[in-house]
Amino acid sequence: MTEHQRETEFLQHCIRYDETPARRELEDRITQIQRDERCVRRAIWLMALLLAATLACSGYAAILVETFRQSTSQLIVTIISSLGVVSMICLVVFTGLRMAYRTKLDQRREECRQLVVSLLESRLGKPAAVSPSGIVHDPGNVPPTTKVAVSATEMDLSRAQ
Repeated sequence: MTEHQRETEFLQHCIRYDETPARRELEDRITQIQRDERCVRRAIWLMALLLAATLACSGYAAILVETFRQSTSQLIVTIISSLGVVSMICLVVFTGLRMAYRTKLDQRREECRQLVVSLLESRLGKPAAVSPSGIVHDPGNVPPTTKVAVSATEMDLSRAQ
């Protein structure tokens, strides 16, 4: 399982805590896109195998058979060449289609992230924002406080003194 698939599974698991119809629709769309992408991936492999087979046949016939042009009918050569060209075109088209499905899946994953954030905020409230300077800004009426970061070396030095 790739990192992309693991992250998608995690997001799907997270959104299952939401019981809205929008969540079910989003999950169904993700499942459908994954199914379509898997189908296109199999078609890519099939076209790659067909292309390899036609290249192997053409190479065998052209290199290893001395009387290839005289003994082989033009129809067989045309069929093998046509299969190679068609499989190459299909390979390019299917690869483009797979990239389109990946883009759609990335968009649905972003929708999942937004749904998870809104679900967490509705259940847990707004998180405290931390600025790059280390100051925690609580969304309530509490004034900002400063986080204190002490390394393990500084703690050891203070104990030694």
